[in-house]
Amino acid sequence: MKALKNFEATFVIAAALAIVTSFATAKAPIVKVAADPVVAVAAEKMPVVTVSAKRLTAAEKSALI
Repeated sequence: MKALKNFEATFVIAAALAIVTSFATAKAPIVKVAADPVVAVAAEKMPVVTVSAKRLTAAEKSALI
């Protein structure tokens, strides 16, 4: 049992060391932004979809279940 406790302590210490090291060596990413943003304006109409189908009756709905 003492060996298992030592392995547990070794794992916890290694995990903590890995977390601290990853935060210490992390570097903030450099973000580059364009000077003048370009906005595209669409003059076209938005496509519209119409569905022409009959609705199911209550009996038809219950038959599907």
